[in-house]
Amino acid sequence: MTGVSRGAVIIGASAGALEALSVLLPPLPATFPLPIFVVVHVPSDQPSVLADIFDPKCKLHAIEAEDKEPIVPGVIYFAPPDYHMLLEDKQTIALSNEEAVLFSRPSIDVTLESAADVWGEQLIGIILTGANQDGARGLQAISAAGGMAIVQSPVGAYASAMPEAAIAACPQAQVMSLNDISTYLSSISG
Repeated sequence: MTGVSRGAVIIGASAGALEALSVLLPPLPATFPLPIFVVVHVPSDQPSVLADIFDPKCKLHAIEAEDKEPIVPGVIYFAPPDYHMLLEDKQTIALSNEEAVLFSRPSIDVTLESAADVWGEQLIGIILTGANQDGARGLQAISAAGGMAIVQSPVGAYASAMPEAAIAACPQAQVMSLNDISTYLSSISG
């Protein structure tokens, strides 16, 4: 099942991420054709349990990304605590412990920018709830590369700062409710 993917989805979130991701990820069908990369700000001094939480809830396999991990369509990859998740090509994930960006490692911007270089117009970038501006610059890079930029409506977000910053940096982004984002993602499978 490995091989070159036709595209990818990258989701960035911070405060309120668990609730937002619980709306987006479990409804996705087992036939979802793209890899999904999720970057959530988690404390660096403790293990992340996101993959453990979502794997039993989702029809797709959810795992914590490892360095040099092969990219498989239809798998959800969570960035591990204290590492940036980079996409150097369409086959492999790379992890880096370079400096934090906007006080965050993993950084949403770092992942989005690396993915924009790899997938360009085949990339879907999604910024969800969060209390800082991480992801805004990366979403702009995706849009500039011809990819699709989606932002959770700040009105329904647990923390509106991250969606607001993403909209300011990338005014051409589609602003949607979580339910509309979920419907859009599910439509990719059909």
